[in-house]
Amino acid sequence: MSAAPFLYDESPLAPPALPPLTVLPGNDTEARLRAAELLTDNNQHAAALDALEELWADVHDDAPLAFRHRLATAWATMYQGHLDEAAALLAQAHRIVQTAHFDAADRAAVLYRQGCVELKRTNVAEAISLFTRSLETNARSAHPSLLVAADVRNWRSRCYQLRRDWDAAARDAEASLELATDAGCERSRANAMFQASLVAERQRQWLLARFHAEQALEIYRAYGDTLSTARILNNLGGIDFLLGDIDGAEKVLLEAASTAAEAGSDADIAQATSSLAQVYLRTDRTDAARTHAHAALELLAGRTDFLAEIGNAQLVVAKSHAAEQNAAAAITWLDYADQTFIQLDSASHLAAVCVARGDLARSLGEEHEAADYYRQAAESLQDFHF
Repeated sequence: MSAAPFLYDESPLAPPALPPLTVLPGNDTEARLRAAELLTDNNQHAAALDALEELWADVHDDAPLAFRHRLATAWATMYQGHLDEAAALLAQAHRIVQTAHFDAADRAAVLYRQGCVELKRTNVAEAISLFTRSLETNARSAHPSLLVAADVRNWRSRCYQLRRDWDAAARDAEASLELATDAGCERSRANAMFQASLVAERQRQWLLARFHAEQALEIYRAYGDTLSTARILNNLGGIDFLLGDIDGAEKVLLEAASTAAEAGSDADIAQATSSLAQVYLRTDRTDAARTHAHAALELLAGRTDFLAEIGNAQLVVAKSHAAEQNAAAAITWLDYADQTFIQLDSASHLAAVCVARGDLARSLGEEHEAADYYRQAAESLQDFHF
């Protein structure tokens, strides 16, 4: 009997019975699936999807293997930027996991990945809700998964960073590190240290941020995780710049871009290119800044899961025009950045646009208008209102 009805149709009132699962002598299906899962773990998402596509016919009648297949495929699909497809795959996983083969920890794993997709969609409140439900569901399991809990805390920290709740973001990053350490998973430890680095950077604790990032980099390199290496190098380049090492920052960011190219990720090449644009802008190289920002935007065209980077690049273009006294072009690009950051729903990013508008108004001698923009930015970041 095929499992297709509950994989693809609307969820029934009661899950259909499954046939007894059998293991055929010499069957290498599980080993092939594990190899594909390892590709997703190593951020080799295109190769993972190729392998998983070939496997589906062999696993779709076996509930445990079908479940793992849908999770891995959804994860790789999400990182390819196809969020609706990833959500549909997780809906299939959700239906599979309601059967007697699975427990609460498995259901928590689905909720966690659904939260990741929602965060990629910038639905931050929904993502936080799903992550919290995942933690609660996992805790009800007879065998709670430390790794699921660690990964949930890691991703929920990202949500709190967007909300500028630094205490909550730091708590989740620290909890993720503790859970990953208890689980003995070095890769998850590195991911937690990456988030701890980002939180420290946003709190202007740049030496601590570099310490965490360098620890994560060491682990990523030890595991041969090229894509994560590129991402943490991008972070380290920004930290070096904030610490005043401009030459070092450029060198690290160029390495980040080349490493991302080695990993075959246009989106991560774009992030490193956008970071270089920031360095050039802040060191008065406006032509180079604009060129790199436009290159990043071309690479990120259509990637709604990279709204922050798209908006940042648009802001660099706007500021480069403003520095060259091209007010009309600057205003156009500030409007683009504003629209992007409204979708992102990030107060910090929207405040940055307000400050840039204030700087432009001041350069044009419009002091009162500039003051209004600065006030608007300050009020948007205000943590109390009475």
